[in-house]
Amino acid sequence: MPHDALAYKKAPSKATGLAPFKVVYRIDSLSPNDLTSRPQDQKPITDAVTRVKEIQKVHGLVNARIEKTNASYGAQANKHKRKMVFQLGDLEWIHLRKERFPYKRKNNLMSRAEGPFEVLERINDNAYKVDLLGEY
Repeated sequence: MPHDALAYKKAPSKATGLAPFKVVYRIDSLSPNDLTSRPQDQKPITDAVTRVKEIQKVHGLVNARIEKTNASYGAQANKHKRKMVFQLGDLEWIHLRKERFPYKRKNNLMSRAEGPFEVLERINDNAYKVDLLGEY
């Protein structure tokens, strides 16, 4: 087995705090140093029902840790964002993307914002229909 695969199997994930091998099999992976007998508390359980319950418990713990980590990442990423909801009739500026409006954004020094345009319809909090002029 290559050394990098062994290192990956033994390295704990930042989100779960457990190594991937341990999440799946509930025991630490074997390495050349582990040729001695294991302590009794780390030996695999032979009773199927007990093993299934233990694996479900570990997976529940891992899911809870991943959700907590994702919430932490989301809070950090959205720390300086504010929610903006536009109403019908509001005049708003739009940002032009080079892929959709190549003739309006020929280089990086040109202005990205155009407008103001009137909001015609609100599709959801992030999508709106606006009254674009004929050149668009």
